[in-house]
Amino acid sequence: MKKFFTFLVSITITFSYTVAQDAGFDFDYAQFAYDSTSNYVEIYYVFDQGKLSIVNKEGENLVEAVLSIQITDSTTSDTLVNNQWFIRHPVESLETISQSLVGVVSFILPKGTLECIIKGTDLNKDSNSRTITEFIRVKPLINSSASISDIQLASKMIQGSENKNSVFYKNTYEVIPIPNLVFGGNQPALFFYSEIYNLSDPNFTEDTLKLNEIIFNSRGKVVLEKNKFISKKNNTRVEVGSFILSKLPTDTYTLAISLIDTSKNIGVTSSKRFFVYNPDIIEADTTFHEVKPVLSSTFGTMSEEELDDIFDKSKYIATSQEIDKYKKLSGVEGKREFLFNFWNGRDNDPSTKENEYFYDYLQRIDAANTRFGSMQKAGWKTDRGRVFIIYGEPSEIERYPNQIESRPYEIWYYNDLEGGVYFVFADLTGFSEYTLVHSTKRGELRDDNWGRRTVIAR
Repeated sequence: MKKFFTFLVSITITFSYTVAQDAGFDFDYAQFAYDSTSNYVEIYYVFDQGKLSIVNKEGENLVEAVLSIQITDSTTSDTLVNNQWFIRHPVESLETISQSLVGVVSFILPKGTLECIIKGTDLNKDSNSRTITEFIRVKPLINSSASISDIQLASKMIQGSENKNSVFYKNTYEVIPIPNLVFGGNQPALFFYSEIYNLSDPNFTEDTLKLNEIIFNSRGKVVLEKNKFISKKNNTRVEVGSFILSKLPTDTYTLAISLIDTSKNIGVTSSKRFFVYNPDIIEADTTFHEVKPVLSSTFGTMSEEELDDIFDKSKYIATSQEIDKYKKLSGVEGKREFLFNFWNGRDNDPSTKENEYFYDYLQRIDAANTRFGSMQKAGWKTDRGRVFIIYGEPSEIERYPNQIESRPYEIWYYNDLEGGVYFVFADLTGFSEYTLVHSTKRGELRDDNWGRRTVIAR
């Protein structure tokens, strides 16, 4: 992908499609390759002119809005982006007031799970605003394995362009985003753009690879599908395409793009969820075949080694039956499906497209590795790491690092667990590896005489 070096660029243009949200503001994003430690992230936004206040300034009718973006590393709490953009657009007639203001801002963001808070506000009516919080997991696309960028959905046919000054310009194309991801009615066609990297992946042994593009509905049934074979002659390529959605009934759908080595039945997948509103279309009883949702999940692109690593780190919350079942699995497909179901069953809010519990668990693992790791052991494998991953941040920590007659120890208090519990960790070896010696939490190690284990022998 073309690498822009003006990272905070904004443009606003008008398009005529429906914005479903009452606030008149929405956003979407897509990640593309940048380097081995970060991705190039584009955030697309839209304001509905008809829901913004019209003001007259110096004889000109205007609508004005403010876009605010704050991006924070959820592990370190470091602020990566905190900025505002002021948007002003003339209202030429009553016809144009029904159009939407679409724009893009772009950033280079580092690896990690990032909390993105985006707010769109009517500059002349503060109460008319909408705030959206999204967790963006940045996993660099530049590596030794084949990968596919996020899929960017577009409102117009993606055609070649020579307008390199447009912020919608990418790799000889101009891609006009549709941030609200709503199709149907006066937006009957879906257009998409994606980038494919490292086709020379040594795991792919075939000279040509199958590119599978499918759309499936909320029940996992394939409703549209296209396939073709592509050459590995070039290491990277851009993929653009389209689907006609006018005959699809109202529902939530997913577009999945898969790159597959058919001889080994391995591949990588990228997916994008969107909504179709066609109230006049009645769903027919068909024989559409079903696609497993795991294809479009986080686990759909993981290697067997990555899957095993994730499950090792998941054992703290797994039942003994689940651990035994996973041990008996052989092959990447079975492990992908197991982990998909394992974490899907623990999703606290299935109404959202992200499994916040899963991503919060991964963030705690990253934090445990940073805070409790040593040369001898990864942080998530330590007693403090385990307790932190399962129960989260303590309400209070008392530290006793320099006691005369006892080894260093610390007490973690959790005021909201079982009416208040605590954990005692002690450095019994003198190598700063704190071991759990006592807890009042049910099911944890309990030793009311834990103090004797910390006494320094004279």
